Amino acid sequence: MKAIVIRAPGDSDVLKLQEVEEPKIKEDEVLIKVEAAALNRSDIYEREGSYPSPEGVSPYPGLECSGTIESVGENVSRWKVGDKVCALLSGGGYAEKVAVPSGQLLPVPAGVSLKDAASFPEVACTVWSTILMRSRLSAGETLLIHEGSSGIGVFAIQIAKQFGATVLVTAGLALALAPPFVLSSKICFRVFI
Repeated sequence: MKAIVIRAPGDSDVLKLQEVEEPKIKEDEVLIKVEAAALNRSDIYEREGSYPSPEGVSPYPGLECSGTIESVGENVSRWKVGDKVCALLSGGGYAEKVAVPSGQLLPVPAGVSLKDAASFPEVACTVWSTILMRSRLSAGETLLIHEGSSGIGVFAIQIAKQFGATVLVTAGLALALAPPFVLSSKICFRVFI
């Protein structure tokens, strides 16, 4: 299989597509045939050499991907070969195939492309764990979301509204916020003079 490899720290010219060994799955993992991968800031930091991969994880960059399950480990019961999934990874998303613990997968909903689904896991997990699990946002509360035009901001707006919160949003530019995501939100745009 092929994977994008970081040859040395640096700019994007240090990335190289090369043949590598296919990962072997453990009993609690699935093997995903990668269709799409997302680019995260930490992928850039890893490429630049300021964010090394943790020991024992895939040596290839890519913290989010989507694709089709090609095989499942013997202890995996929730997923089956052929399922369309997206995954939050500790690395390896920039390869044709990646081994992923089964608990780090999300199903790709009907009507959502694998390309779009690749950018979902990091944002979804960040927002869900912060707003709902940690802060326990509930209907009727007010939530202030800074940088409402960022990926996390846009997702947080939608989740907070879905759970019945009043949403206040800050953003740098009025044009950065798409109307469907901010209808009924109160917005404050920063003015730079």
